[in-house]
Amino acid sequence: MTAQPTDERPMGVLDTPNEDRALHASLNGVVYARHPVRTHLVTGDDDAAEVVTRYVGTPPEDVRVVAVSERMVAITQGRSYPIRDIRPSPLARLLERFVTRPGYGIGLGSAETMELAIREVGAPRILLAAALSAVTKPFGVHGVFYRVAGPQAKAIDGPTSYTIPPYNEAATLGPKDPDGAARALAAAVGTPIAIIDANDAGCAVLGASPGVDRRFVERLFADNPLGQAREQTPICLVREVPWPEGNKLPPEPRRRLTPP
Repeated sequence: MTAQPTDERPMGVLDTPNEDRALHASLNGVVYARHPVRTHLVTGDDDAAEVVTRYVGTPPEDVRVVAVSERMVAITQGRSYPIRDIRPSPLARLLERFVTRPGYGIGLGSAETMELAIREVGAPRILLAAALSAVTKPFGVHGVFYRVAGPQAKAIDGPTSYTIPPYNEAATLGPKDPDGAARALAAAVGTPIAIIDANDAGCAVLGASPGVDRRFVERLFADNPLGQAREQTPICLVREVPWPEGNKLPPEPRRRLTPP
């Protein structure tokens, strides 16, 4: 249910969590509310700053940071591509065989997303990542491919059946110049902005405006409160909230899956 517009809660901001998620979480004994913000279906015709200001309005003074989905920012930058339009190279078809698909999506485990990774960070880096992964995997060391390929490769989202159409049949790169994008959003909204790549294996801050504590945001969104399916809430307002004395604090966020 969407909160009614008041001086304290702009239109679009929810006072209830997404399904199977939690609104409140605590860090170091302090309780924070993580308000999802429901928007229309964002497309490449939208402007990220306009979307955020339309649904968030002027955030209340107690908002510590506004988190924005990296996918939403990338889509507005024209960095989402229908799978049918991506023509994988022979190298992409070869390398995708060596990538373990994460439990929360496809990652680079398809020829199409691998092709985007090669275009984004270059074939030499992807080849190095694949070689090191092949050497270390027999020893039980996992995740080397994505660590070497880098955050821009890791941020690539592939098509999944549970994603809202038309992005269930699309692959999306990470946002271009995420720090610059965060600064532009912060200037438009008047609140610190973090551009996050969150899933059930944790959260990474890809871009942040000045004053944002990246580690704080990554810890607070470790349990992926916005989800990654059909919630249609790509924005989140973070507020510190009082908690009744004597009541048990909400748990600290914990990732739901073990990263690959």
